[in-house]
Amino acid sequence: MLSSALQILAFALALLGVLGATVATLSPNWKVSADVGANIMTAVSQMQGLWMDCTWYTTGVFSCSLKHSVLALPAHLQAARTSMVLSCMAGSLGLCLAALGLKCTRWGGGRRAKAHTAVAAGGCFVFAGVLCLVPASWFTSEVITAFLDASVPDSGKYEPGGAVYVTFISAGFLLAAGVLFCMSCPGSGSSTHHDDGYTCQPLRKKKNAITCTLQTLSALRDQIHMSYEY
Repeated sequence: MLSSALQILAFALALLGVLGATVATLSPNWKVSADVGANIMTAVSQMQGLWMDCTWYTTGVFSCSLKHSVLALPAHLQAARTSMVLSCMAGSLGLCLAALGLKCTRWGGGRRAKAHTAVAAGGCFVFAGVLCLVPASWFTSEVITAFLDASVPDSGKYEPGGAVYVTFISAGFLLAAGVLFCMSCPGSGSSTHHDDGYTCQPLRKKKNAITCTLQTLSALRDQIHMSYEY
């Protein structure tokens, strides 16, 4: 079973991953303008996110507009929305399970129950990491493809923004935390039975019963020998 120190490290990585995924989901800079062409004198940069588009002007004004239409959005943007929301939900569920599965906490049942809870948390973190990795890769591919397309004017070219990189890093944290928590799976050896407080006591009782039986048989044998001597 995984040590307490590694479990705490995995929990910290998972917490950073969930926070990063949440920040990336809400951030408006999934892609930023590489060159705004004719508007270069009035707008410093343009950004597009999963939920809103923002523009930063030289006058210091920062304006944003929400994406109200869902059906008008491209497929990769709709998929990114769904995947990131599900990733945040799965990661949050994993954090709750991980808090119960930590060996250093008193709640969550015995050690074996904690181990199974930790494995379930690891599965949630791996699932959340994959849900982060897939939309970030797809979104980056679409942005780079449009940037290299010669038919797209310079004013319509974008580069991957900071939210994409945060998503990749968060996915790495979540996957690493998930693997570490999955290592908490209890083995099938006899050592796991001694770690479980619910199985040690019956084994000890059986051992004591066998010892008492052997002592009784030994006493009877001595009495029989003494009777033959008389």
